[in-house]
Amino acid sequence: MTTKNAARRLGLASVAAIALAATPALARDLTIVGWGGATQEAQREAYFKPFSEKTGVKVLEDSWDGGYGVLQAKVSNGTPNWDLVQVEAEELVLGCADGIYEKLDWEKIGPKEDFLDESVSECGVGALTSSTGLAYDSEKWPDGPKSWADFWDMKKYPGKRALRKGPKYTIEFALLADGVPREKLYEVMSTPEGIDRAFKKLEELGPNLIWWEAGAQPIQFLASGEVAMTASYNGRIANVNKKEGKKFVFVWPGNVTATDSWVILKGSENKDAAMKAVAFMSQPEPEVKMADLITYGLPNKKAAAMVAPEVSKNLPTDPKNLAEAVPLNIDFWIDNNESLTKRFNAWLAAR
Repeated sequence: MTTKNAARRLGLASVAAIALAATPALARDLTIVGWGGATQEAQREAYFKPFSEKTGVKVLEDSWDGGYGVLQAKVSNGTPNWDLVQVEAEELVLGCADGIYEKLDWEKIGPKEDFLDESVSECGVGALTSSTGLAYDSEKWPDGPKSWADFWDMKKYPGKRALRKGPKYTIEFALLADGVPREKLYEVMSTPEGIDRAFKKLEELGPNLIWWEAGAQPIQFLASGEVAMTASYNGRIANVNKKEGKKFVFVWPGNVTATDSWVILKGSENKDAAMKAVAFMSQPEPEVKMADLITYGLPNKKAAAMVAPEVSKNLPTDPKNLAEAVPLNIDFWIDNNESLTKRFNAWLAAR
């Protein structure tokens, strides 16, 4: 190669590099992250598609199984590849305190008084209220279990059981099964003796106990007959009954209710579009459509008032269902999640 040709090629390369640097990178589509499964299918129809059609904003979906460390890592590593994320109540509180979420513009969402108290935060707005409770197949048990005490009754209801893998909900259910009244549950859980009592109760199930990590698994376990009963999210049970004609039953007494929220990760390159999506999904009309698709409680009180009675009776926020529920104690789990997760994992490893 001659010196002249080499210089020419080098010059062309330099021009190309300058042009490439001057060309803006293709913008990433707005990425919304939920829990997957039936819930996200409903969100797609009620929220994501209508929002995209109305605004022209393209939506890319992802799903996750939770874990605050996942969100911390995405924000600390620079510009996150997720924009709008559905988080559990503890993740909302922790992330807001740590500054890993953008502050929301409530003037674009609506009056805060239109929303349930637990759905209002400077960093998040309620996505849905769910119940986690006992579920079983009524074709297997026509006169099925009616309490967590029944869940532990291996003589009356033989067969394997499934619980969510982790201390949250598991400890609550074990103590309810052991006779602790709902109104004193977290008082008992706040003592070392109460926690010991819960783990001792779990031991009673022995090899009959299996664990799930994703919300679709309890449905699969029931459908296959792998378990006689399981802890499950109420919306998943109603959804499979509606779509597949199953006769699964969700037991409302002793259910634990919790509210998830939408948050925008700090540094999101689609912050404005994410804020528009939050505002859209928080309006009454899309929320009513969401309730028709899957039976989770609605954050917007105006939406709840618009839902048909036959739908409302199956929502966690229905007064009758709430009267039999245990509200998840967020402060307890923020204070104790780390230590109880370590103990739970050690207990599980030793079984």
